[in-house]
Amino acid sequence: MRWMGNRESNNVEDRRGGGSGLIAGGGIGTIIIGLLYLLLGGDPAVVVNQVIQQVPQVSTKPTNEEDEKLASFTKVVLAYTEDVWDSIYNERGEIYEAPKLVLFTQQTQSGCGFASDASGPFYCPADKKVYIDLSFFQELSERFNAPGEFAMAYVIAHEVGHHIQQLNGTAAAVQQMKSKLSEKEYNQLSVKLELQADFLAGVWAHHANRLRNILEQGDIEAALNAANAIGDDRLQQQQQGYIVPDAFTHGTSKQRMYWFKKGFETGDPFQGNTFAQNQAE
Repeated sequence: MRWMGNRESNNVEDRRGGGSGLIAGGGIGTIIIGLLYLLLGGDPAVVVNQVIQQVPQVSTKPTNEEDEKLASFTKVVLAYTEDVWDSIYNERGEIYEAPKLVLFTQQTQSGCGFASDASGPFYCPADKKVYIDLSFFQELSERFNAPGEFAMAYVIAHEVGHHIQQLNGTAAAVQQMKSKLSEKEYNQLSVKLELQADFLAGVWAHHANRLRNILEQGDIEAALNAANAIGDDRLQQQQQGYIVPDAFTHGTSKQRMYWFKKGFETGDPFQGNTFAQNQAE
């Protein structure tokens, strides 16, 4: 995939390795003692100085060269998604509101609650942010046997696809149905939502290549391999030795490859109606 030397998105919040900024040395106890000191007529400046001295400085844990390369890659891919969806929205006379991407290490807080590296990359509709722990890309390559830069790009584009669904109201419509459906029925709806995000990732790949000539030999195969690797049926078979279709939430390997490929081949955002009867092939 061609990406080095290209624009990096500024819509990135880097939380990797940050300190907490909480009051140390007793925390709330320090504040209470300080308040008693003030009530007894003490000098406010003394309390302020004591508190400041006990607040740890926010430190940034050094990251290795490979992490920084992955961070740059992620920012460039995000910029590519901005270019593509901005162009598509402009053609319709609309303004594209790009998501912010949060890089974090091990755990962080999102608008959708607590997140950890075990969650994998995800999109939070509450704050319209994509969350990624860069260690996932190593897991994608080694655990899921889906290496390659474009496999990683596919994952990012899929999450941005969920942002598109949030902007056009699809995600909200699905969420509203949750209380009205059984778990099995809602899972089926969730599968269709995820397959549409795969389709939108394919649409992005089509236009990104047209606008920026990003694809190299083997890139689309790498994305399809990633889609195949993270299908519900394959993951269930690997993890528990058998398949439970009613528990699918993202779609089978075949479905995920089908919809990404269809998005890439058509390049038309309106060709991805995964919610139509018998359309989630």
